[in-house]
Amino acid sequence: MKRVMTFLFIVVVSLGVIIWTSPTILNKIHLGLDLKGGFEILYEASPLEPGGKVTPDALVQTAKSLEKRINSTGTSEPEITTEGSNRIRVKLADVQDEETVRKKLKSPAVLTFRSSDGCKSPTDFCKVELKGTDFVEGGASVISDDLRRPVVAIKLKDGQKFGEITTRLSKLNNPDPAQARNHLAIFMDDKMISAPRVDFPITGTEATITGQGSQEEASELKDTINLGSLPLKLTEKYTQSVSASLGQLSLNQTIKAGVIGTVLVLVFMLIYYRMPGIIASFSLILFIWLHFVVFWLSDTTLTLPGIAAFVLGLGMAVDANIITYERIREEMRAGKSVSSAVKAGSKSSFRTILDANVTTIIAGGVMYALGESQVKGFAFIMMLTVVISIFTNVFLSRIFLQLLVRSNKLNKPSYFGVKESEIREL
Repeated sequence: MKRVMTFLFIVVVSLGVIIWTSPTILNKIHLGLDLKGGFEILYEASPLEPGGKVTPDALVQTAKSLEKRINSTGTSEPEITTEGSNRIRVKLADVQDEETVRKKLKSPAVLTFRSSDGCKSPTDFCKVELKGTDFVEGGASVISDDLRRPVVAIKLKDGQKFGEITTRLSKLNNPDPAQARNHLAIFMDDKMISAPRVDFPITGTEATITGQGSQEEASELKDTINLGSLPLKLTEKYTQSVSASLGQLSLNQTIKAGVIGTVLVLVFMLIYYRMPGIIASFSLILFIWLHFVVFWLSDTTLTLPGIAAFVLGLGMAVDANIITYERIREEMRAGKSVSSAVKAGSKSSFRTILDANVTTIIAGGVMYALGESQVKGFAFIMMLTVVISIFTNVFLSRIFLQLLVRSNKLNKPSYFGVKESEIREL
């Protein structure tokens, strides 16, 4: 009896935790465009200057630049990923002015070094002295000075041009710092990143920028200069828009179908398999809840293909229980005791279940490695369902089943849906 009470205690406590935490977890799960509404664009990147190359670093830095531009528009939680050697995929949800955002994203990142020479105010920085293409591609790096402070080192293509600029600006110094015009400000698009002072002429092709307060600040400036040294032109290759109302309709219909399907499965398991059906139903509820927990903790974006993979995994989890219980019932019909049938049936079914799950993981791994965007999402969730189903619907369900059988209270064949007339005498 103690084993039965232990099982009931585990079920009651677990269901209580699931009911208490589920609303909070569900509200924190990110929904994809097809469920929330928004738009998706696939860009193909190409060099802005003739003879340039699209390097992996340039592609990554361009993606970071796009994220900063999107955040500046007030759009939250953009999903930006690089694909292949020259593609960037952008997914944005809840966008009010789609055309403005698309126009801002499409323009290349422009890096300029500006001075206030000839401007109305020392802080105007109206004169463009250098452009991003004046720098060596990927030539910016972070080094340390004699005092081990972070310094950004840059390489220029034309040392003579840089020497003329720094010579001219270094002569514009003024005893009053407010009137000094010897600063060479760094702008990305129209936003000033830094404004280092030119203290003396620099005639070579290498220079350093000091004044960074931390390693992170120096790395960010280095990345900005490297991005600007190879600005990429983005061409739209694919676009998809989903209205918020359509996304909400898809979400509501998906939830409705999922609830109905799950309830029907649980009812079937309870009616057909009796006592093991109770264990299977509890395992399936735990299986669903653990998925939501993983989605929340891993910050996974849930899409329609992802939900399809989840439903597929739910079916596979049910199959694992059905295979096990049918093997157990076969052993009982052959005349074995309930305890022996549970042991033999669980053992013989494990290899079949394991083989099916391994082949699913292999297929999912291939899809994830070779697929893109939503295909990767489908494959990831499908593999995730396999791992969780092995834990809940193979190991836990068997532990619970053995716990109840050893109680000697629930060890009759009828509790497994096996009639006495079906049992053969040994």
